[in-house]
Amino acid sequence: MARRRIPGWLAGIIGAVVLVGAWWLLSATVFTPPPGTDFTPVPSPLAVVQQLVADGPAAYWSVFQVTITEALLGFAWGNGIALLLASIVLLLPRLEPVVTQIAVVSYCLPVVAVGGISIVVLGGAKQPGDPSATAIFLAALAVFFTTVVGALAGFRAADRASLDVVRVFGGGRWTQLVKVRLIAASPAILNALQIAVPSAFLGAVLGEYMGATDRSVGITLIRLQGNLDSTRVWAVFLLCAAVALVGYALVGLVARLVTPWVTGAAARRSAS
Repeated sequence: MARRRIPGWLAGIIGAVVLVGAWWLLSATVFTPPPGTDFTPVPSPLAVVQQLVADGPAAYWSVFQVTITEALLGFAWGNGIALLLASIVLLLPRLEPVVTQIAVVSYCLPVVAVGGISIVVLGGAKQPGDPSATAIFLAALAVFFTTVVGALAGFRAADRASLDVVRVFGGGRWTQLVKVRLIAASPAILNALQIAVPSAFLGAVLGEYMGATDRSVGITLIRLQGNLDSTRVWAVFLLCAAVALVGYALVGLVARLVTPWVTGAAARRSAS
């Protein structure tokens, strides 16, 4: 008897409803304004949405534009270096322990310490409104480990028979990489890139918290927190989640288009 699974879109809607319901319940019960004050630590979802509508998109776009640019640049640099090192491991297998250790060390580094060092070495934005080098570096660092591990796992998933066919016809490791391993690793690599989208955005925001920009999401949150403007703080948080979710969905859509055989295999498994 076939087991019917909940569609992905329906699971997403149910999860969003549960989160918003829990947010609303906590704002109305646990995190109510202290007696004699108007400060609300956790405003209701309705209050946050009303604040977003009242401020308008223009009030937030200039802020998010800088952070999105930093996240995209860090995403490109971090994933590019990660894929390059993973490919080198296949051509030179003896380097695998070195590359793996580099990835693990990058994952274990304390972000606060790395951010402090990078702000001294790399500096912040060169001009007002420019992307911050520190934020770009932390965004790249945030995605490096995930992509290296995902790419190496994907490259190892190549079919042995296909590799033997390439070898029999005189192909070397480079031919195996291009003709077989890259295709076999595409699903794992795209999944790693999809997970890296929110990580890159978070890394960029953390870099901005180091004071590396004058106009960005991180510095805006610091200012709003200093003014105890909790409604706008939550509005920025909500927009951050929306930006990360949109990026995650876009990479997921690209993965479906590039690797349609994975979707078909998953559909056959759910139907069996």
